[in-house]
Amino acid sequence: RLRGGGSPPLLRLFPGRLSAFPLFLLALLLGFASLLWLQLSCSGEGPSPGGQHRGVPRQPCPPPAPLQPPEEEPSWGPHRLALLVPFRERFEELLAFVPYMHHFLSKKRIRHHIFILNQVDHFRFNRASLINVGFLESGNDTDYIAMHDVDLLPLNEHLDYSFPEAGPFHVASPELHPLYHYKTYVGGILLLTKQHYELCNGMSNRFWGWGREDDEFYRRIKGAGLQVRRPSGITTGYETFQHLHDPAWRKRDQKRIAAQKQEQFKVDWEGGLNNVRYRIESRTDLSVAGAPCTVLNILLDCDTSETPWCTFG
Repeated sequence: RLRGGGSPPLLRLFPGRLSAFPLFLLALLLGFASLLWLQLSCSGEGPSPGGQHRGVPRQPCPPPAPLQPPEEEPSWGPHRLALLVPFRERFEELLAFVPYMHHFLSKKRIRHHIFILNQVDHFRFNRASLINVGFLESGNDTDYIAMHDVDLLPLNEHLDYSFPEAGPFHVASPELHPLYHYKTYVGGILLLTKQHYELCNGMSNRFWGWGREDDEFYRRIKGAGLQVRRPSGITTGYETFQHLHDPAWRKRDQKRIAAQKQEQFKVDWEGGLNNVRYRIESRTDLSVAGAPCTVLNILLDCDTSETPWCTFG
């Protein structure tokens, strides 16, 4: 009882003195109600209760316990995927992404290693250079990569993440991606064998700030004589993915200075894997809700005489 002889507000709803058994039933009922509310509220992107606009991100449902492949299990196949995730300061998205993707890929029996490519220098964000670094640091035990945005979760289990032997495979194709629908788009989620990525000399390191690096990479793919393939038979349309990014909460760095505007549509035939400049500050293996990943804290370097737009000044 409370000081002064009062009762807790919840118990005032029930007459008389409650024994342990009714209290146990009450706790069980409240727990069930909480789980039911979580299941109903943690859905994918779509119309929200109360008539909110489509596209408002909701918290993804927590995945079941992660699956672990047996060391000598042939049904998992011989290939191993390096999931390369460019990252900076979007921790709430990361906490949802790692366990979700680990379970998604494990359920599809795809051997994989998740690399969080965390840019910790003071330059503007450079997604392409981070992917180049992730490729170089991913080790010889992986033979293909996924260039994967941290704010994009695949909802359709029929999406293919297997070894893209026939050429680059664009999982987040324009007819499925919730935001970008032009036919040359190859951003979001793109799979390549390591051999094909090297054939393209990776991505250009000249794109500081948000956007355009994947458009340049599309032209590299074509220049290397490769053909982009995309999913077929997927009927879920723009509901195929959940987009976690909230533009009202995290603004895109879309600043373009004059010199950058002139170069953003050019193809960088000389730069890429061969001249990315970086240092690994630390490498940490950790687990997020039981899902393993490796965090690379990366210090990129910039030649301000070549790309003065790498700084915010």
